[in-house]
Amino acid sequence: MASKIKKQPKIKPINNFLMLFILSVFQATTGFIGASCGEKFETRAMLAILCLVALEWVYFIFFYTAFHRRNFELELIAFFLSGVGLVTIGSVYPDSAFKQFFMVLAGVIGFTVLVFMLGHVDFCMKIRPFIAGAAILLLIVNLAIAGTTNGARNWISLGGDGGITLQPSEFVKIAFIFVGAATLEKIQTSKNIIVYIVFSVICVGSLILMRDFGTALIFFITFLIIAFMTSGDIKTIILAVAAAVMGGAIVLKYKAYVLRRFSVYRHVWDDPFGWGMQQTRVLVGIASGGLFGVGIGKGYVRTYYAPVSDSIFGVICEEWGLIFGIFLVMSFVAIAISALVNSVASRSAFYSIAAIAGAGLLLFQCGLNVFGITDILPLTGVTIPFISLGGSSMISCWAILAFIKAADVRTYNYLGSMKPKREGAK
Repeated sequence: MASKIKKQPKIKPINNFLMLFILSVFQATTGFIGASCGEKFETRAMLAILCLVALEWVYFIFFYTAFHRRNFELELIAFFLSGVGLVTIGSVYPDSAFKQFFMVLAGVIGFTVLVFMLGHVDFCMKIRPFIAGAAILLLIVNLAIAGTTNGARNWISLGGDGGITLQPSEFVKIAFIFVGAATLEKIQTSKNIIVYIVFSVICVGSLILMRDFGTALIFFITFLIIAFMTSGDIKTIILAVAAAVMGGAIVLKYKAYVLRRFSVYRHVWDDPFGWGMQQTRVLVGIASGGLFGVGIGKGYVRTYYAPVSDSIFGVICEEWGLIFGIFLVMSFVAIAISALVNSVASRSAFYSIAAIAGAGLLLFQCGLNVFGITDILPLTGVTIPFISLGGSSMISCWAILAFIKAADVRTYNYLGSMKPKREGAK
């Protein structure tokens, strides 16, 4: 007797507009609280939040109606993280609220353009050398004209005081993933794997010269991820060996710097008013905030060093609560899981490698900040993606998210001529 096959219940898709409505209410409410936490109501901070909400609805409606797109999970997470950062920044520095919003806008535009560009795999392969060359040129310019800020030469100022500041290494992150994925996508037939190793050495070596150890470490880990996304043949072994050599070079170059960091690591309470001040204040703030926080604008971490960049996780945990802080970290885990799921069914190895590398970079950078500021790891000074103040970082994070978006087969289902070709298709 043949056994009956039970029908699997269909999983209902996420109601994107319901989720967006909930997110909008959350952002408007927290934005109002943040704008009201000072001596006077900060209209600029509130308007920046409302502009972000409007941007989200315009984006969703446009792509839902014009391109029949239904997979907005990644954008929801990114808008959520960007909104939390904007509320926190606006509550601490109201003058920076609109600047941060415009950086989110620029990031969304860059994300959209890159997603469409990634739809043409053949085009991406053709422009790979130009992307690599542009990245190297950008690093050379950085080394030539950048000033020293907090011991590192990774910022370029344009327009003097009050002008625009750029962090070229943030844009090179995009090129690093793009070039790596495009190179290894055809590793079995191409002869240019050595070229990518050289490109990686140049990128990491430039960051060493800039004394930007945190970003150099992020590049190094991303290199490892890209290397081990390939098959276990001799070329992968070469990549792994090259990665080990780069790691050794970093340690040797930064021996004194690393030793100084490690001398403070796990000993922040030995000097709570000196080297350990930043971390001890964050730890006290997190403890005082408890599970549910003291309320937006009522914390003390915001009064200490780098409250909306290096220490913003401490501000959020103290004022929004430890549970909310953990939820933020889990948002990056969700992005990584999405990349893993999408990479399995992606149309090309290019998408798989780029998605995993991008998600790994975002998750690792988040971990460096969170674990560094809480003294679980040595403090590196890197920021939290999407949340911390910074225009270059915001644009870079949204662009990296595009690699994960492109790996989702649903992204190009309704784009007609924009739909990427399958490997081997005529």
